[in-house]
Amino acid sequence: MSYIVIYDGNCNLCVTLVQVLEGIDKGQLFEYIPMQDLEALNQFGITAEDCEMGMVLINSNAPKYRWQGSEAAEEIGQLLPTGDVFIAAYRSLPGAKWIGDRFYEQIRDNRYTIFGKRSTTYNSVYPVGCKASLSQR
Repeated sequence: MSYIVIYDGNCNLCVTLVQVLEGIDKGQLFEYIPMQDLEALNQFGITAEDCEMGMVLINSNAPKYRWQGSEAAEEIGQLLPTGDVFIAAYRSLPGAKWIGDRFYEQIRDNRYTIFGKRSTTYNSVYPVGCKASLSQR
């Protein structure tokens, strides 16, 4: 299985989190598209307006399976080694999911104010289609 992470390539926090994920995963499970790449988003029927609701995670083997916002963050966490244990514990705490969702919304809506905006869009070292080009080497 592989997944596509759609992230804000102009957000300092988002880019830092993508870079951490790149370092952990090394392009094995996740490929990336910045929200600013409208042509690439078009392939998945995603608009710039869709991206206003937060990051998107798409199952590339079954693109109808998608998660957005805090649901995407949780799904990514669950896919990481031993991440399922932490996500299960988080979801089992009364009220934690609701608080986490509200926290995500506040960060999403104020990310540039809190963390700053990049002057150029970050493009991942593991863009969509990267695996095919790596296997041809």
